[in-house]
Order: sequence, then structure tokens, then C-alpha cells
Amino acid sequence: MTVKVPICAIVLALISQISRASPLPTNALQSLASSNSVNEHPISSVPGENKQERDARMAWWREAKFGMFVHWGVYSVPAGKYGANTNHGEWIMNMARIPVAEYRKYAGVFNPEKFDPASFVAAARSAGMNYIVITAKHHDGFAMFDTKASDWNIVHASPYAKDPLKLLSDECRRQGMKLGFYYSQDQDWVNGGSAQRGGHWDTAQNRDTDEYVDKLVVPQVSELLSNYGSDTPAVIWWDSPTLLTRKQASRIESVVEKLRPGLIQNDRLYWGSDEKHRACFPGDIKTPEQTIPAQGYPGRDWETCMTLNEHWGYNAYDQHWKSVGTIIRNLCDIASKGGNYLLNVGPNADGVIPEESLKRLAEVGEWMKINGAAIYGTGATPFGNEAGSYNIVKKDNKTQKVFKPDWEWRATSKPGHLYLMIFKWPADGTFRTPPFGRIITSASLLADPTIKLTVSQDAGGITVSGLPSKAPDSIASVIDLRH
Repeated sequence: MTVKVPICAIVLALISQISRASPLPTNALQSLASSNSVNEHPISSVPGENKQERDARMAWWREAKFGMFVHWGVYSVPAGKYGANTNHGEWIMNMARIPVAEYRKYAGVFNPEKFDPASFVAAARSAGMNYIVITAKHHDGFAMFDTKASDWNIVHASPYAKDPLKLLSDECRRQGMKLGFYYSQDQDWVNGGSAQRGGHWDTAQNRDTDEYVDKLVVPQVSELLSNYGSDTPAVIWWDSPTLLTRKQASRIESVVEKLRPGLIQNDRLYWGSDEKHRACFPGDIKTPEQTIPAQGYPGRDWETCMTLNEHWGYNAYDQHWKSVGTIIRNLCDIASKGGNYLLNVGPNADGVIPEESLKRLAEVGEWMKINGAAIYGTGATPFGNEAGSYNIVKKDNKTQKVFKPDWEWRATSKPGHLYLMIFKWPADGTFRTPPFGRIITSASLLADPTIKLTVSQDAGGITVSGLPSKAPDSIASVIDLRH
């Protein structure tokens, strides 16, 4: 390949990079300012942790980039249907207002004898995923593990009578896969935690919240942090506090501090703030759900979680699957904004991941085999503006910013590399980027490094020429620019 980089052009490019940098929205600027002001003590679940300590603790998670979410529980038995309604998922007990005594009967026929932990790990591996987060207890309060705090669990209330988390943790350890636990610490529709969207509908749910926290949550979290090895869980994924108080959250957090100090936690333990409007338990990871933030969360680690169809838990009637192209472009988009992608599967009552999920994961994995270097261990784009722009819209005599995404390309970076993930392949064989503040020394296609490319660089940006007429990949083709 040929590299054409006039020295004067590089100087101009550096100046241009500074002067023409795309402005971030106000909230992003505030996040950056906050991050810079607490550089020595960044936002963290560990009090007093400095930046170097946090970077070391988060290193594997930042490298991983792509993980599997698993929503699996007794709700897989009704498979989304209650009465004539077939649009339920893991929220079926709440949405259908099923009485506790009736709902508990599902456990009596929950016998996932086909559950094979190796197949779960293989499914994640096939997609190029590097960690798994599985529901230890969802909002129906059913524990998918052996617990002494309640008989409402898979070992004692179901004919299966085994601990799938133990089986999965052992398999993950054998295969070098990180495993995290999701735990619903507040909402619990059987054991007496708070109930969202309409409150309690059965007197059997009535229970003092302090007793619920002290007699169920604290013991179960202690079991989850103690019974699966010193490396498991690698992440604790709290979910949706509604009525939990700060003192109650503190009692739960103290278990983590005592048993697994430094464990990576998300930001959903408690959503309240102190008198200075700072989150009391900010966790380590921001967790947008079913959406990708327009500019990510500058200065924060974050992870978008998404379903493969329209439900988290198994729904036998839901065939609205995301296309492989959508999944791959979501992954590129998230990585370009500095985030991780946690993509969900919902196994059925037999313990089997649906075939449509497996098929899509495998196809994503084929793309990752070739292009994974542009995802794993990368940082956010140095450009910003390829993600889209904000338009000022006037409505009802008020102005507001509306984000308009640009789905033509994305970029990620790592030391010595700038990756361009192109969705709309240029018909003229030339692709141009905004200014970049480092000297590009070579360019190649990850799909075919033998193709000779020419790269030039000036104050206007980087130009890559000699691209083949047909895109190497119809979904996203990657150019590796080295510097």
C-alpha cells in the first residue's frame, strides 16, 4: 500500500482536530467534567478507589465488550401464555396478577432435565462473547440456586432438585468464561419485596420490607457470593429498586464489602441520591436497557442490555427476532461509544436456548472471527460525529434537541489502531474520515489484508483509496488504520 502524508498537512490536521472537534451534548460534557474532577477517585462501587486501582479491576470487563444475558426461571413454564394472552414473559406473574398459590404450582412441573451448562457456554463462545450474566433471582422471587433462606427455589420446590448455577459456574470455570449473577433485590412478588406497576395484588405477598431484606436478601446474597468459588460471580447485576431505602441498600452493600470487596457491580442497587444529588450507590457500570445512548456515557463504564426478540424470559409465541445485521451494527455502535453489549437469551422450561437464538449468535460469531479486533479491548471513537448529530426542533414554542443517528459507519480505537466499521460501502472505492491527530502508517481490510490500499492524510482528514467495488461484508466491513 502507499502512504501519502505531507508533514505540513499533519500539523494542520492536529490543529483542525482540536478546533473542529464535534461538540458533545451538555450531559456528556458534564459527565466528562465530573470524570476529570474525580480523576483520582472516579465513580466506583469501591470507596476511595483511585483511577489505577479501578482500571486494573475493570480491565477484563473492558476487554470483553460482548456478553450473554440469560433470563431463565420458573416463568419459562407458562412460556408467555396465561389465559388467552400470549404476550407475557418474565413479568407474567405481575402482568396477569397471578395469585401466589397459583403461581407456585409452576415450580412443581419445572424440570429442566435438558439443561446442559456446556451448551450455554458454547452458545456464548459461538457468538464471540466473553462473559455470561444469569438470573439468580428475578422479580417472581424464585431462586435458581440452592438457598436456605427460602423454599421457593429450584432445588427444593421443583422436581429438578439441582443447582443450575453451580453446574454453570463449574463449566464456566473449566472453559475460562466469566460468570455474573443477576439478582432482584427489591421487587419480589412471592417473598414480599416491593411490587411495581400496581402494587401488591395478593395478601400472601404482605411482608415487612426490613424483614424481607434481612431474612431473605442478605442471606441469599451471602450465599451467592460464598458458594460458587472465589472467582464467581465476576459481576453482581442488581435490578430495579422501587421502595428500597438507603439504609436497606446499605445493609445489602455491606455483604459485598465483607465477602467480595471489589466485585464489579452495576448501578441498580439503589436509585436515590444524597443532598448533593450524587448517586448513593453509583456502582461501576451504567446499564441502559433496550437502547443505545446517543453519545454513550463519557467518563463512565457502561453496558447496553437488549433482548434478541421482544421478551427477556422465554415466550414460545414471540418470533420477532432481531436480524443478524441489526445485532452486529448494534455491537459496532455500542463499541464505538465505549460501551459493552449484553445480549439476552431466554431458555425454555427444558433448559434449552431457542434455536433462533443459537442461529443468530453463531452468525454474529462468524463476523467476530474476522472483525473482532475492532471490538475487543477497544476504546470509543476519536471522531464522535459519525454517530449522528443533534437537530434543533421547535414544537409548541419550545426548542429541543433531537438526535438523528447516522448509520453509515462507526469507529473504534486501541493503541496503534483506528478501526473504521463501514455499513454503507463507498461505490467509488474511496472512504474519507474527519481529521485525526496521529500519523497513519498503513491501511488494510480485516477481511482481506492482501488487498492493496492507499491512504493519504491532510488537514481535512484521512482518505482511504483502492477499496474493492464490493463490500467484503454486507453488514459491516472493517478497515484497520495503523498509526
